Amino acid sequence: MGWLQGEVALITGGGSGLGWALVERFLAEGAQVAVLQRSQAKVEALQAHFGDRILAIAGDVACYEDNVRAVNATLERFGKLDCFVGNAGIWDHYADIVNTSGEQLDKAFDEIMGINTKSLILGAKAALEALIASEGSIIFTLSNSALYSAGGGPVYTASKHAGVGVMKELAYELAPKVRVNAVAPSGMNVNIKGAASLGQENLGLLDARDPEKIARGMPLNFLPEPEEMTGSYVLLASRQNNRPLTGVLINAECGLGIRGLRQPRAGFFDE
Repeated sequence: MGWLQGEVALITGGGSGLGWALVERFLAEGAQVAVLQRSQAKVEALQAHFGDRILAIAGDVACYEDNVRAVNATLERFGKLDCFVGNAGIWDHYADIVNTSGEQLDKAFDEIMGINTKSLILGAKAALEALIASEGSIIFTLSNSALYSAGGGPVYTASKHAGVGVMKELAYELAPKVRVNAVAPSGMNVNIKGAASLGQENLGLLDARDPEKIARGMPLNFLPEPEEMTGSYVLLASRQNNRPLTGVLINAECGLGIRGLRQPRAGFFDE
């Protein structure tokens, strides 16, 4: 029996990348899964692949009404909600303060903070009554940029740092009824798209960067597949394996925090 047998989860941004991997893993662990996804094409792809095993809802995570609609649809279909996973996010392709215009930064701030940060609060609020009733949990997808510089530009980095504060404050406010935690993944073999306000909506991370170069910068010397990141979420969502944890950030960043000053790792085992 899986770790999430009989549980019901709502995952945002489940139409690609890490979100898609989370849908697959939660199903494999015995959960029933609903997805809130902005792209209608991705909603249709989810429905085509998973069929009636999931509920896919088209909507904008930065819109409170769409979050409420997704929660209500989940409750109507499955009868309860045990876990809200705020996973949707966009990147900024290192849009730095020196070379990005003030007008671009102004627009990018609203878009990126809306999707990466505001959505966490709005989604949690929409799910709150159901999660209190089930004494469930909330999990946010953050990033290594929630802890370190140079994982993006100032707007992206601010959005992920802010997510840590949202997680901690909600863990405080919702204890003891709802556990609130987060996962901060490193870069993955996922082509996360950039901000439309910066003209990046069709440009993915892997379109602009060399995956092998990213991997070499990791002390663990590999670029994770999204499936390899899902275990932390299963742990945090599990009732029997995670009752004591709230306000916790799992730093799943392949050792970025222990990189040496001269090189990523000591090199004793490098070929």
